[in-house]
Amino acid sequence: MEKNLPIKYLPSAEQDIIEIIDYVSMDNPPAALNLLNQFDESISILAYFPLSGPIPNDARLQLLNYRMLGIQSYLVFYVVQNEFVEIRRVLHAKRKYDFLL
Repeated sequence: MEKNLPIKYLPSAEQDIIEIIDYVSMDNPPAALNLLNQFDESISILAYFPLSGPIPNDARLQLLNYRMLGIQSYLVFYVVQNEFVEIRRVLHAKRKYDFLL
């Protein structure tokens, strides 16, 4: 894709990232900073390759046009809109997420 799409975060996704980084930093601040950098770098790539994340297996999420991006033990759930990429949630991969989205 030639044009880069802006990345927009829903407040729920922003809160997810804050909580994840706060939790990790309680035990290992350098790991929290590293994880935050990985979130930033990986999500930034979606501006150029918005369809690069796989489509979830969940039928409801497929109907809602969700895609996922895996970063360490976390899943970033996003939707590609006409003019931007919308980050909707960032959740631990082991968490049941269908009711959260």
